[in-house]
Amino acid sequence: MTSLEGAGSAIDRVMARESARSSIVLLLTLALAKLLIQFAGINHYGFFRDELYYMACGEHLAWGYIDQPPLIALIAWFARHAFGNSIFDVRLLPALAGAAVVFLTGWIARELGGGLFAQFLAALAMLFAPAYLAFDSFLSMNAFEPLFWVLCAWIAIRIVKGESPKLWVAFGAIAGLGLENKHTMLVFGFALLAGLLLSRKGNLFRSKWIWIGGAIALAMFLPNLIWEARNGWPQILVVRNAQEFKNVEIGPLRFFVDQILFLQPIELPVWLAGLVWFFAAPEGKRFRFLGWAYLIVMIIFICLHGKSYYALPIYPMLMAAGGVALEQVFFAAQRRRWLAWSYCVLVLIAGLITLPFGVPLLPVDTFIRYSEILPYARGVKTERDPTVALPQLYGDMFGWKNMAASVARVYDGLPPQDRASCAILAGNYGEAGAIDYYGPALGLPKAISGHNNYFLWGPRNYSGECVIVFGENADRYARLFGEAQLVATITDHHAMPSEQGVHVYICRKPSAPLAILWTNFKMII
Repeated sequence: MTSLEGAGSAIDRVMARESARSSIVLLLTLALAKLLIQFAGINHYGFFRDELYYMACGEHLAWGYIDQPPLIALIAWFARHAFGNSIFDVRLLPALAGAAVVFLTGWIARELGGGLFAQFLAALAMLFAPAYLAFDSFLSMNAFEPLFWVLCAWIAIRIVKGESPKLWVAFGAIAGLGLENKHTMLVFGFALLAGLLLSRKGNLFRSKWIWIGGAIALAMFLPNLIWEARNGWPQILVVRNAQEFKNVEIGPLRFFVDQILFLQPIELPVWLAGLVWFFAAPEGKRFRFLGWAYLIVMIIFICLHGKSYYALPIYPMLMAAGGVALEQVFFAAQRRRWLAWSYCVLVLIAGLITLPFGVPLLPVDTFIRYSEILPYARGVKTERDPTVALPQLYGDMFGWKNMAASVARVYDGLPPQDRASCAILAGNYGEAGAIDYYGPALGLPKAISGHNNYFLWGPRNYSGECVIVFGENADRYARLFGEAQLVATITDHHAMPSEQGVHVYICRKPSAPLAILWTNFKMII
């Protein structure tokens, strides 16, 4: 190497470091903006129904649960022990995961060859995608799933670009964690590997490292798989029952329209351009496996009648490619550059307009008036609950604290000899979770319920001689007792319809011991 070549190489390295530094500063700024938006609404309203359930699962750590793998319960347990028991503490990790996805979306745009504009547009689109803002607003598997998918995609991109195949080990470890978070990771793993084959990258499968990575993912998934097998594959039953009794059945066209609404209609050109770029642009050919992965994910979820939001974790890859594609279009000629920044302003304005539908920023009555002017959230419906003023995301954040306080008043009104042995039987896991979270401060014992994993935890050695029965199906459950006295009705006009007019009974003289009656309370959905 000549001295001139050495100097040129050194300059290239300096420029590469400067470019990376600029990208990091830009993307960290957008990730911080995302975090601040999530923090602005993090304490508004209350806990979401599922959060209460996940915290209860965190008190019963296991390798599996009837309706989910074990990771979300472990995260709930960790958050409460590492940070605290407040709503902010429980929602901190989902918010951080969402910020990381914004950063990684922009970084993948860089990996695909995009400049600062491509990175900015891709990350900005993810920042203001309403469904992502919503999922990152509370503790759920959906908050972490995109992070696992995007990390695996980033590693696959690095390997395709010539990095060491040993990175498949990291891919396998992340995929294994993803499987312990949500079983739909299987769909993405299959789609990505099938995409590599369809893109004529079969040579990657000759490396031992891809098989080692697969073995690592399987080993990490195995404990949950064994738990599922030992318990009769309850996850399959949950999915089937949900499809039959709870989920709204939609066709392929509606599935696609939901994607547009989930991700903000003004952002459609970004991810659609990304899909086209994978298949039509010469620069995208090397990464076409991600385009195939998207199509395969969509086909699988449509054919299996999955909820339309199941496909959402694939979109950071399309947004990244779309940033690259639109950068090439906008900056191909000087006269088009004004279009680039004008479009970013449109994304920003549209994002701010729909922000209250993803993050609970507004007082609830103000939000209801706002949603009547702009009924954005009513465009998507995944479950058969009656349409009410609040979308399910927010409706399921109301009523729980009041419910626990109402049950506590009934409990406190019992004679002392009854309180010592009285069970509190809730109709569903949200109601039971509310008792378990708010109950200790109110002097209540842990709840029992037949809903999903609460059914496995059983009647907690209660005989049934005295039971406070409340919530969903309370009227039916009360008929299993010889004596059932209706003592209260709980209502919160902002709560979901199933939690309106909740009956509370004091029940005695069970038709059989509670352990024998237990299957009558079973509800797997």
